[in-house]
Amino acid sequence: MHRHVELELNLVVRGSARYLLRGRRYELRPRHAVWLFPAQDHLLLGQSADFRMWVAVFSRETVEASIASPDAAMLREPDPEGEFCQALPAVAFAELDRLCHRLSRREDANVLAAGLSYLAASAWSACRAAEPFTAGEDIHPAVAAAARLLRDEAEPLSLEQLAARAGLSASRLSRLFRRQTGQPVTEFRNRRRLERFLALYEPGGERTMLAAALDAGFGSYPQFHRVFRGLTGLSPAHYFAADAQAAPR
Repeated sequence: MHRHVELELNLVVRGSARYLLRGRRYELRPRHAVWLFPAQDHLLLGQSADFRMWVAVFSRETVEASIASPDAAMLREPDPEGEFCQALPAVAFAELDRLCHRLSRREDANVLAAGLSYLAASAWSACRAAEPFTAGEDIHPAVAAAARLLRDEAEPLSLEQLAARAGLSASRLSRLFRRQTGQPVTEFRNRRRLERFLALYEPGGERTMLAAALDAGFGSYPQFHRVFRGLTGLSPAHYFAADAQAAPR
């Protein structure tokens, strides 16, 4: 669970994902828009292999420049009341998607700032006009606690240790975690470790692949290699070779 200093907007382009937001689980699909306010704890529980979304982050100055109506004043609040996940109509979403594409290519700071203000105002207007999003499923506090521990674990925790710290028996936590997050504890842990590895490792950098894998929480290189191939479909060597070939020149 974490939060951001600035206001954030997520626009799902394809695939699916599960968000834990304010103690509830939301199933995200294409054309869904999610506003994340500065005081709202959230966590991306899991995602499909083809999941893609735009992430727009708005400074306080951008938010101020976007407010043109009393209704939009809610954007200033750190944790406003209400549901802020909406399924946008196809036309409205397509317009926002095109705008994000254009802004992602802008290098002029003034043009980008003005464009982000326009994006915030346009997205807020589209969301307020959209059909209400079905409220998410309440997540058991022990599942939320376990997800937070697994995301931030400094050292490996056994299922029994994890359950004890979350306040449930191991068997109950295992069943509840899988039902509410859509994945077993082991898979969730491995995905978080892989995320940490990808944040730590840079090909050609000072940290070796093995060192980054161990720092990310994997117990050995064979375990890391097995999890990496299982989640990405490629060996680490093939993954980074493909990544290098796809990088802009």
